[in-house]
Amino acid sequence: MKVYLVGAGPGDPALITLKGRKVLQRADVVLYDNLANDQLLDFAPEGAERIYVGKKRAEHEMSQEEISALMIDRARRGMTVVRLKGGDPFIFGRGGEEIEALGAAGISFEIVPGVTVPLGVAAYTGVPLTHRQHTSAVTFVTGHNVDAIDWGKIGASETVVLFMGLVNFAAIAKEMIARGRSPETPAMAVRWATRPDQETIAGTLATLPGLLAANGMKPPATIVIGEVVALRERFSWFERLPLFGQRIVVTRDRRQASELAEPLEELGAEVLHLPVIEIRAPADAAPLDAAIARLATYDWLIFTSVNGVRGFIERLDRSSSDLRLLHAQICAIGPATRAAVEALHLKVDHMPAEYVAESLLEALAGEDLAGKRVLLPRAAVARDLVPVELTRRGAHVDVVEAYRTLPPEDAAARVGNVLARRPQWITFTSSSTVRNFLAMAGVESLNGVKIASIGPVTSATAREAGLTVDVEANPHTIAGLVDAIQKMTGEQ
Repeated sequence: MKVYLVGAGPGDPALITLKGRKVLQRADVVLYDNLANDQLLDFAPEGAERIYVGKKRAEHEMSQEEISALMIDRARRGMTVVRLKGGDPFIFGRGGEEIEALGAAGISFEIVPGVTVPLGVAAYTGVPLTHRQHTSAVTFVTGHNVDAIDWGKIGASETVVLFMGLVNFAAIAKEMIARGRSPETPAMAVRWATRPDQETIAGTLATLPGLLAANGMKPPATIVIGEVVALRERFSWFERLPLFGQRIVVTRDRRQASELAEPLEELGAEVLHLPVIEIRAPADAAPLDAAIARLATYDWLIFTSVNGVRGFIERLDRSSSDLRLLHAQICAIGPATRAAVEALHLKVDHMPAEYVAESLLEALAGEDLAGKRVLLPRAAVARDLVPVELTRRGAHVDVVEAYRTLPPEDAAARVGNVLARRPQWITFTSSSTVRNFLAMAGVESLNGVKIASIGPVTSATAREAGLTVDVEANPHTIAGLVDAIQKMTGEQ
């Protein structure tokens, strides 16, 4: 039994330490607070217990005593317990109180430090907390109790970082100015630092309280006071990313969403995950298994998606056969599908110039298909253009179901929460994502939301349903989709 106090970092889930991630991956139970990014919970095993313990200002889900008792209880049951805390456990994180309780109970513990919030604030606003020409001293202070702090002494520090001081900042600024700090000292407040919804308000020690009130900034926020704040105008980089401030819905299967989400996030976007399709095994694998059993008889093997490749290989691996039986020429639509084939150490003989069925048929126009056997592993529901046209040219085409795309069980319940965040964009990467989304939310739910489509077939499905497609990827790839969104955003 052991309890790990893990620093979750300042907000961006990518900033958790490698050790913090490894500990989460073997946790039996995770106790997390309001400042720990929910995405970090995905690192915990699927069956791990996840317990929200709150810790918002004046709105605690559990008291500190209850949290400590819960950690002790789970540890005594023989569980590996992770107490996931925003920032660093030992920087105003009450980690000291928690290890005192664990030590008194005889519970083994370990501390895994995290990137503390001020370091995240500094990095993501371009404001170095120290600088040889501006400051050589930094003071961290909590603003919970104004009367308990000697603001004359604290205010004399060249750079002051104020935790949990947003509510009391007007009084704190007044005290610091009264005790000799220049009212013209640069100051800024940063809410949700390092996250795509990071909000920064900058002014001076005298003007910042009024700016905060006028803009209605709410906790959690960190305030930095000192000459280094003036450097923000020159070195701020995060809030200048091309997609910063854009909320973009990704509707792909959750296991494949990162391929689109990560490049969007690298450009500053806030990605809202709403998987409206789930890739599942075929309802009846017998036809695919039968095709694999006679794999050596096929002259052509055509893949129209990455999922088709994966579904085919999964059934092949379950069979008594392997790729040594394959003598067919291989055709793949699109670079992602080609990469999936090449990952199997197979060569792709044909890839059409355009990543649609029509272009595939054009690529095969010069081939003599009369009497040739063609295997086409694909989705349960798909366009019939390719098999119909190849059959017309004299080929014997076996169309077999390699996978299905179905709505996830929890998707309908999540739609309202995602749309309540008022996204600027929604992305559709297949006709299935369009149809499934609209079945859950309807056309009207996308009023005011721009639509990005991966290609002409998906766009046609959207338009037939009454939607306006704002951008279409060219080329029809994930990279092309990201590029199209970026270009249109830059033109606005």
